[in-house]
Amino acid sequence: MLVGSLVAASDSIESYPLAEGQLVRYLLAAGVLLLVARGRLPRLRAREAVGLTALAATGLVLFNVFIIEGVRETDPATIGVIVGCVPVVLAFAGPLLARRPISGRVVAAAVAVAAGAAGVQWTDGGITLAGLMLALGALGCEAAFSLLAAPHLARLGPLAVSAYACLFALPILIVWSLAAGGPNLPAPGAAEAAAFVYLGAAVTTGGFLAWYSAVGLLGVERAGLFSGVLPVSALACSAAIGAAAVTPARLVAVAVVAAGITLGVRAATPRALPAAGGA
Repeated sequence: MLVGSLVAASDSIESYPLAEGQLVRYLLAAGVLLLVARGRLPRLRAREAVGLTALAATGLVLFNVFIIEGVRETDPATIGVIVGCVPVVLAFAGPLLARRPISGRVVAAAVAVAAGAAGVQWTDGGITLAGLMLALGALGCEAAFSLLAAPHLARLGPLAVSAYACLFALPILIVWSLAAGGPNLPAPGAAEAAAFVYLGAAVTTGGFLAWYSAVGLLGVERAGLFSGVLPVSALACSAAIGAAAVTPARLVAVAVVAAGITLGVRAATPRALPAAGGA
């Protein structure tokens, strides 16, 4: 729900430079997470450092690059439909990477969630080959956001994984910002500053902690079903500010998302934490 609400908050920072905006967002989030952790994070092993660096590069930075470039190439809703297939990817990839059996029930639930999410955001827009490739890249990065974190949650916990992901993203974002706009960081206006505080403290900090807690408790594939809530939240927030219409077809699609999640979470517990800790 928090991540879906960033659609409304992003309107306030639309004119702020993109790379610099991402840097401000994750810098704020890293600061809040370090405060919550009281400045004490567990020391990383070499494998954990590599995994969380890859997580920051793909799930945080490259995901945004692919989404931005994809929207320039093709219809935004079409990009959203493709990225919305992440529950299906996680339903297969999560168990395979953890060496667990794939649950047919979770796969069926993931297909229903992806179909419902597509219905929530579908328009009649087309897609180019470049747009398709960028959307598939964003889909892979979205899956990596969960898959690369799962093996480290048992030892490090959601707070440390979230904090390290934001911290490791900062050097990449600094390079991106310097390449895009030079060394000067524009001062945000009052509305922009408020939006950044919300994006950093609520969407990123709260969203990351909630998501990685869920991945640890439910397993990657069942937690992944809840990504179908994102377009529903985005629709609700957009409708609240008059930027989108709630139609009967979209309400049916929301019901499909809810049915898919309900089906999937009723599946047998995949014993995520022992598998993740030994991966």
